[in-house]
Amino acid sequence: YTQSYSDQVEFLSHRDTLMAPPDNGEATVLPAGRHEFPFTFQLPETLATSFEGKHGSVRYWVKAKLHRPWATVKKAKKEFTVIEPIDINTPALLAPQAGAKEKLARAWYCNRGQVSVTAKIDRKGYTPGEVIPIFAEIDNCTSRAVVPKAAIIQTQTFIARGTKKQKKSVVTSITGDPIPAGKREVWHGRALKIPPVGPSILQCRIIQVEYSLKVCVDIPGTSKLLLELPLVIGTIPLHPFGSRTSSVSSQYSVNLDWLSTIPEQLEAPPEYSAVVSSPEAEQSLAPPCRSELGDILEGPFFAYIQEFRFRPPPLYSEVDPNPSSDTIRPRCMTC
Repeated sequence: YTQSYSDQVEFLSHRDTLMAPPDNGEATVLPAGRHEFPFTFQLPETLATSFEGKHGSVRYWVKAKLHRPWATVKKAKKEFTVIEPIDINTPALLAPQAGAKEKLARAWYCNRGQVSVTAKIDRKGYTPGEVIPIFAEIDNCTSRAVVPKAAIIQTQTFIARGTKKQKKSVVTSITGDPIPAGKREVWHGRALKIPPVGPSILQCRIIQVEYSLKVCVDIPGTSKLLLELPLVIGTIPLHPFGSRTSSVSSQYSVNLDWLSTIPEQLEAPPEYSAVVSSPEAEQSLAPPCRSELGDILEGPFFAYIQEFRFRPPPLYSEVDPNPSSDTIRPRCMTC
C-alpha cells in the first residue's frame, strides 16, 4: 500500500498583454519578418532560491503564448534562476557554535569505557568556498582505538498535508587519525572546505534545505558518537574586516592590558647620552615569553601587537659637533 502526498506554493504570478487586438474585433496582421515585444517585471524580495530536490523543486519560468485565429496556440517557455540573498554578517549567524557529548561503549553487556567529544566552530553562517576551522577534543577512555570524523550534512525536508519526508546527504567530510585506547586527540582548527552547494532554504512552507556540521567518532562494537552543530549556507560572504575579528575573538581571549601603558601623546626624545646600551636595547626588543602570557594562548600562537622602542635620534643642533680642522689641506678634485 502506497500513499502519496503532494503540495505546492505559488510565489509569483504576473501576466502582461504584449499586443492586444483592436477594439473593432478584427485580427491584427503583422508583416513578414522579425518582431520583438520587450517586457519587464519586478521580482518580490521574498522568493525562495531555485532548487531541484529528490521529492520536490522550486522553479521559476517565463511563458509566452501567441493566439491566432483558426490556428493552434503557440507556446514558448524559458526558465530562470532565483537566488535568495542570505547575509551572514548578522549577529545570529556570527555567533560561535559549540557542543559536547559522551557515550558509554558497551559490548555484550560489558562496559568498555567512555568516549567523549567537544567541538566548536567560530560562527554559524558560511558561504561556499570558505573553510570551516574545527576545534575539537576527543577523549578515548575505552580499551580499543576509535576514529574521529567530521562532515557537512545537507537535509532536504518536504512537507505536504502535515507529512514530512527527509533526504540527507553528505556534502563533504574529513577523517582524523585513529586515537589509541586511553588517549586524547585535539583538533586545533582542522580545516573543512565547503564545496559549491546551494544556499539554505528556511522560509518556504513546503520545502526546506538545512545544513549541519557533524563530528562523529567510530567506536568498534557499538554505535557512533554523534555531535551536531547547525550551519547556514548564505550568499553574501563575510565582510573583510569582520572575518579576522569575529574568528579570533570567538576562539581566544588575549590579555592586552599591557597596551594601556603606551602614552597617547609622544614624548620628547631623551638626551643622546641617556640612550640605553646595546644589551639593554636587544632585551627591550625581545617579545614576551610564553610563560609570562600564561594560558591565554592555547593552540596556535597568534600574532600580537608589540611596542618597539628604537633608539631616538640625537638632539638637533646648528653647531657642528665635529668641525673640520684648519690644518688639513682640502683635497683637489682634479688630483
